[in-house]
Amino acid sequence: MLIPARMSEAEERRWVSVMLDKLAAQESRRLLGDSELTERAERLSAQYFEGRARPVSVRWVTNQNTRWGSCTPAEGSIRLSHRLQGMPEYVVDYVLVHELAHLLVPGHGPRFWRLLEAYPRTERARGYLEGVVAADRLPHLPVARAE
Repeated sequence: MLIPARMSEAEERRWVSVMLDKLAAQESRRLLGDSELTERAERLSAQYFEGRARPVSVRWVTNQNTRWGSCTPAEGSIRLSHRLQGMPEYVVDYVLVHELAHLLVPGHGPRFWRLLEAYPRTERARGYLEGVVAADRLPHLPVARAE
């Protein structure tokens, strides 16, 4: 990626981040579209919640940079961050199961976490996501600048 020399380091980091996010979003839409994501959520609901969690819509979004997913139970909508695209399937499945559980239990109380016990890779997926967050906080190598 070439960056104008006049950009400050902060502008450079922001620009690289924005461009990488856009590329990841394009790539993930090619890999797994919203309709396939909805089908996947329906399969996971059947497998782990006896089909009781029934999302109305499941889609990728590019405006979630601090959350992996979100759910609006009243609308039955689930949104997954585009940053999940390209991560292992079990991680994406965990986030889907997590958001599906919110269709049944809105908060993060004991009842909610008991529902997630049904998904066997919960702890592994959470550890993976924690590692991604920790890696994002590390200083990054400088990007080549165009002179």
